[in-house]
Amino acid sequence: MDLQKHAQPQDSAPRVSELRASDADRDRVADILREALAEGRLTADEHAERVEGVLHAKTVGELEVFIRDLPAAHQRPAAPAYTPVPPRPATGAIPAEADANVVAVFSSAVRRGRWRAGRRLHAYSVFGSVEIDLSEAIFEYQQVVIKAVSVFGDVQIRVPENVSLRGTGGGVLGNFEVDTLDSVEPDAPVVYVDGWAVLGNVEARPKRGRRVADILDRVQDKVDRKLRKHLDR
Repeated sequence: MDLQKHAQPQDSAPRVSELRASDADRDRVADILREALAEGRLTADEHAERVEGVLHAKTVGELEVFIRDLPAAHQRPAAPAYTPVPPRPATGAIPAEADANVVAVFSSAVRRGRWRAGRRLHAYSVFGSVEIDLSEAIFEYQQVVIKAVSVFGDVQIRVPENVSLRGTGGGVLGNFEVDTLDSVEPDAPVVYVDGWAVLGNVEARPKRGRRVADILDRVQDKVDRKLRKHLDR
């Protein structure tokens, strides 16, 4: 008879804590630890020790150990809904003239650090290399257009990881590659990269660990410190 066979319990699915951790799981825990450090809940040494453990954790349960004493670990926000990226700016909505030009002809040109991105940026590389790093830039406008042209050259574009990124272009015996990003924040900046790579290379991708919100928070902290210093006089 098959009665005994049917009576045996089937193998139950593994618990969530037993599942193998993904890179997204590690990033989530690392973000919670970073916030805890900023709030003063963890010391720098504790933060470093826990982050190292996160990098070596293999299961979701092992990850949870590092944040179970932090309030953020017990908050269960709803899964973020991706908002549609605003449509491309209509013709004439953004001036055809660039706010800034970055040009490298048999040379290199770099734009990075704390700078104002503006609405339009042109990058030209002819037998040279151009690097445009927006990871610490000030976004005064939600939509930023970058025109990138590479002829026997290289154009590298880096953006914060929580913005939206779009690309339209191509390569002629070259490489035109733009990593598509969709931010979960409705007001996040949108960077459009247009251009061509002729026997050259154009790449645009996020810079891991750089977020627009982080930069704005640091700026606000500096303003608060200056204000407190002024009031204490």
